[in-house]
Order: sequence, then structure tokens, then C-alpha cells
Amino acid sequence: MGKPTGFLEIERHDRKYEPVAERVKDFREFVIPLSEKDTRDQAARCMNCGIPYCHGTGSVQPGTPGCPVNNQIPDFNDLVYNGNWEEASRNLHSTNNFPEFTGRICPAPCEASCTLNIDDNPVTIKTIECAIVDRAWDSGWVKPEISATKTGKKIAVVGSGPAGLAAAQQLARVGHEVHVFEKFAKAGGLLRYGIPDFKMEKGIIDRRVAQMEAEGVTFHYNTPVGGNYAGAVEPQDLLKVYDAVALTGGAEASRDLPIPGRDLDGIHFAMDFLPQQNRRVSNEPLGDVREILAGGKDVVVIGGGDTGSDCIGTSIRQGATSVTQLEIMPAPPERENKGLTWPNWPLKMRTSSSQAEGAVREYAVLTQKFSGHDGKVAKLHCVRVDDKFQPVPGTEFEIKAELVLLAMGFVHPVHEGLLKKLGVELDPRGNVRASTNNYQTSVAKVFSSGDMRRGQSLVVWAIREGRQCAAAIDQFLMGSTTLPR
Repeated sequence: MGKPTGFLEIERHDRKYEPVAERVKDFREFVIPLSEKDTRDQAARCMNCGIPYCHGTGSVQPGTPGCPVNNQIPDFNDLVYNGNWEEASRNLHSTNNFPEFTGRICPAPCEASCTLNIDDNPVTIKTIECAIVDRAWDSGWVKPEISATKTGKKIAVVGSGPAGLAAAQQLARVGHEVHVFEKFAKAGGLLRYGIPDFKMEKGIIDRRVAQMEAEGVTFHYNTPVGGNYAGAVEPQDLLKVYDAVALTGGAEASRDLPIPGRDLDGIHFAMDFLPQQNRRVSNEPLGDVREILAGGKDVVVIGGGDTGSDCIGTSIRQGATSVTQLEIMPAPPERENKGLTWPNWPLKMRTSSSQAEGAVREYAVLTQKFSGHDGKVAKLHCVRVDDKFQPVPGTEFEIKAELVLLAMGFVHPVHEGLLKKLGVELDPRGNVRASTNNYQTSVAKVFSSGDMRRGQSLVVWAIREGRQCAAAIDQFLMGSTTLPR
């Protein structure tokens, strides 16, 4: 372990943010990294526990403690403490293809399950992870890993989000010919078109894509599979050409709010709003869509999760007059009961960087209808709800709104097009049915992983499933595999 008495001698010290007044002026990342000394000091706090829950349990159930990709956290903490950064990078990349993604946007269940979190002072694992991979890129240690042999097998990966990228990279590294089909102009999925640039700038994705191209992965952009678009590829044609097909798209069917007034102008899904700003930042054409902008408007975001926070930060940077976030759930407790929750992910009050930039947050609120004039939304008619989500009489109120963003999550992947044309079985929640034993769907040589299989989830789960799906495909094609699960 690092320093046996480190956790007794060194206080937790994490990365800071640029001041709100400065960071809201643009869409750049605003996290201020720790110095090398501070990072090594933080790594010294790791206790190398007898049972390191931060590793992850290996379970596929959401909400279980630790890291879904099973990062060897005490090991890389020790390497950082001792200044062996290059070996720390090798260790980190052995379990996680894209630690620069998770080091920026993962909520860090590893820290929640850290033994030092029993008194709210976990090791700054996410910060150390990000420092390792950023140093690796800056030092030129991240290079293409090109297979010395070719298997002669061809694999199609549909979707270039984190699950698809992880699967494609793993498969290419064992010698398969991998083709990734992406319906948009660039790779990344929600990483590129959902996560705002102030949380992760897109050059982070571009350099990883360049590495994968050097490893032999071929990307086919503006090429939807199974959709009713010009240039769309028919799924059955993929089955004829490729030895295996991996479905790694997202859970893109947004949860709607079908209440009176829903058809008024100015009410949009979050995923109609966020990608537009990402395209503006990258100078990518918006396409044939109506522009959605928050500047000079009273904005209401319905939904209290990460997507809602992304809408807040984007609206503020666009110059919204006000931003209010509504959540139907009751306000969570300020602190969790450690005896009941640790090492699992706790339900407690959290304030995202975007929420801290000036949003008003309202809990236990149900929106009953929208109203407006001249066909445009002007008000939300709301009511407080009890712990059974039933309206509390006499608590009705109204909120002014010129832009409403629905950020209530995603119910399942889109069924029309690809999934219906392939005829894959769905589970009761509407996701593609495939077990984590082999990731095979009901259609021969078709596999699925990530949000399309498990439903809306975290980037770290997508990476894990993409890696495991790659191992399953390699096993299916070659009879055995050296790829880790």
C-alpha cells in the first residue's frame, strides 16, 4: 500500500472548479487539476483494505458497491504515491479502455464504497484516475495497440457510444476486422451529443478515435442501420457480410409527460436541446431542425438527474433569464445513514456544478398541465405531492416558463427501424434481451451490450458491458478468448 498512516495524516483534498462567474462565459471544461504533489498525497491516503469494495463486486446488478469495470484502485493508488505514473497508466488501462471519460463524468461509485467514506472522507479516486490518464496522454504513453495477427473475421458494431467503442477496440486488438456504424457525423454517442463540452471537451473523444483507427477500426459515419433514411444500411445486409453484429446503441426513447398543453411550442425533450449546443461548439451543422435556445427566457427543467443538470448548465451559458428544476421525488436527506447504506451508493442531497451556477430546485412537485398563448408555452401548473406522489390539496402553484425541457430519463431503446427489422426479442422493460453470460440476442450471431441491453445507465457500465460483449464475440468466433471480462 501507499503510506500506511497516510489516511491519518493527510486530509481529503479534491479538485476545485473555476468561479461560477468565469466558467459560465463559455463551454470549456472548468475543473482545476491537483498538482502532482497533491495527487500523490491523496493517493497515499488509500488504506489497501482487506476487502476493497472500491474494486467492485463483479456483480452485474446496478447499485452494488464499487467500480463496475473493476479497476484495481489500491494498486494504481500505490503506484501514483510512489511516482510510477507509467505503470499506473498500464494498470488503469488494463480494466478501462477510456479512463479519461470516466475520470470526468462518472459519478464515482468507487468513492462511495471507499472505507474512508464511513466518515465522509473517501480517497479522491476519480481525481487520481483522471490525473493518471491525462498524464499518460501528455507523456505519449497511450499508443495504438495493433494486433500482430489477423483472424479473418469481420464484425459490425452498431453505435459508437462508450459500449460500442469499448467493444470495437477490444475486438480489433485481438485481430478482428471491426467496422463501426454511426448514424451521426462523429463518434461518441451521448458522450459527444449529450454530455456538454463544459463537462468533457470533445477532443478527448477524437484522440481516442484516432488511436482506434490506427488499431484498424473502420468508422462509417452518417450511416444509420435500419432506419428510414437516405443511405441507411439494412440490418439483414450486415448479417450477410459480417461474422457477428454487436448492437451497442443507446436507450434513446425519452420519457414523455403527456399532460394537457404538451403540444404547445417551447416544450422539448432534453435530447433535442443538448445536442444542438454540442454541435454549435464543434462547428458542426445543426441539420434540418428547429433551433432551440434558452437565451433571454425563463427555463424550467423537469427531471432532477444528470441530464437535467446538463440542461441547467447549458441554459445558463446561453443566457437564460432564470432556470428552475423540478423533481417529483422528495428532497433527499443531507446525509445518508452509513450503517444502512455503506458501501452501496447512497441516496443523499447532491448539488451538481450546474445546479450551483444559479438554478432554483423544487422537490416533490408534479406538473399537472401547461398553458400559454398564441400556441406558445407560458406557464406550468404544478402541485406539491406526498410520499406516495399524490397531490396535496391547497398546494397548487404556477411557474412562468418560455422554455420547458423534459429530462425525465429514457425508457428503452428506439424499437422502430433496427430492432424491429432484426426481430430481436425484448425484455419486459423494452430493452434488447441478452444475458451477461454471452450477450447473445435471440437472433443468431447478433449480440447486444450497453444501454440498448440494460437500459439507461452510467458510462462506466457501458464500458464494462462493451468489454464483456467483445470477449463473448471473440469466444463465439474463435472458440476461446484471451480478452478479459
